[in-house]
Amino acid sequence: MRTLKITLVLASGLLLSSLAQAHPKLLSSTPTDGADGAAPGKIELHFSENLLTQFSGAKLVMTEMPGMAHSPMPMKAKVSAGSDPKTMLLTPLTPLPAGTYEVQWRAVSADTHPITGNVTFKVK
Repeated sequence: MRTLKITLVLASGLLLSSLAQAHPKLLSSTPTDGADGAAPGKIELHFSENLLTQFSGAKLVMTEMPGMAHSPMPMKAKVSAGSDPKTMLLTPLTPLPAGTYEVQWRAVSADTHPITGNVTFKVK
C-alpha cells in the first residue's frame, strides 16, 4: 500500500511539472501561413495555451512589393488579445497593398518562457 501511495505522489508531481512546462504553440492563423489572397482586415493567431498579453506581441512587416526592391518595411498594426485568451489579433491601421507580409510573433503563457515564430502571406 505504501508503494502505491509513493507511486501516486510521484506520478502527480510529474504531471504537474509537465503542465508547468507547457509552451504555447501556434495552432493556426488567419490568413494561413503561405496564403495568397485579398488583404485581410485583421490577422488572427491561435495558440495552444492562454497568453500573457503583457509579455506577448507581434509585428507586421512587408517583405516584398511587386516591381520594387526594398528592405523589410514595418507596417502599422494594432496588436490586441482576442475574446479567447489563446488568440492574438493584429489589425492593420491602413489597408495592406499588394505584396508579401510576415507576422513576427512572440507568445508567452503561464510558464513565462517566450516562444517566437512567424507567419508569411501574400496580398494580391
